[in-house]
Amino acid sequence: MSAIGLLLAGMTMAAALRPLPVAAEARVAVAANFTAAAQEIAAAFAAAGGGRVRLSFGSTGQLYGQIVQGAPFDVFLAADAERPARALAEGLAVPGSGFTYAVGRLALWSRDPGLVRGPETLAAAGVGPLAIANPETAPYGVAAVAVLRALGRFDALAPQLVRGSNIAQAYQFVASGNAALGFVALSQIAGQDAGSRWLVPADLHPAIRQDAVLLQRGRDNPTAAAFLAFLKGPEASSIIARYGYDSDQR
Repeated sequence: MSAIGLLLAGMTMAAALRPLPVAAEARVAVAANFTAAAQEIAAAFAAAGGGRVRLSFGSTGQLYGQIVQGAPFDVFLAADAERPARALAEGLAVPGSGFTYAVGRLALWSRDPGLVRGPETLAAAGVGPLAIANPETAPYGVAAVAVLRALGRFDALAPQLVRGSNIAQAYQFVASGNAALGFVALSQIAGQDAGSRWLVPADLHPAIRQDAVLLQRGRDNPTAAAFLAFLKGPEASSIIARYGYDSDQR
């Protein structure tokens, strides 16, 4: 073989032995309440050289169903602790990867600046349509129903409930005027002063502990692992707090 042939053969062998490029992208399933915060965190992560993060939003129940069906997600940011725990128990997530990244807060909100005064708003006659997230799939919907039951108003207001498929849709019902008021995530209205609101005391509903987990598909994806590490760090924590989440349980 000629010298050039030997050189090309050596280059081919070296290329074959070289490790494949590591993934520079991670796909993350995100609970709808965390939309704005996740977008900001993903941008900060990319700016820090962490790689690209593709975010998909929906209710926690819907996202979990997609994961069970084999959706190609690397990371799951849920709005509860139950589904990540199930993912771990069912072998869909990497053992030991789960942690609480935020604790959500619920608010009763209206575009009308004079409508929401506190829990007494729910006792007023003619409240009109009341938006909540679907409690079948959304933890914030479960929390809303718990509040109504704790205040003794669920049976009276049940006919007026308008259920969004997730907390983002519940917010849109109120923002568009299709519902007079609704239970939304505090994170959705944390940066605005419009309308009126009541921050629901945390003891009126089960804690909205939001857990993250590394899914099996992301086990060997360094970008996915790096994103979860970034989520635990000070920059992400500052963003999370700014969106109205509690961090004392993180």
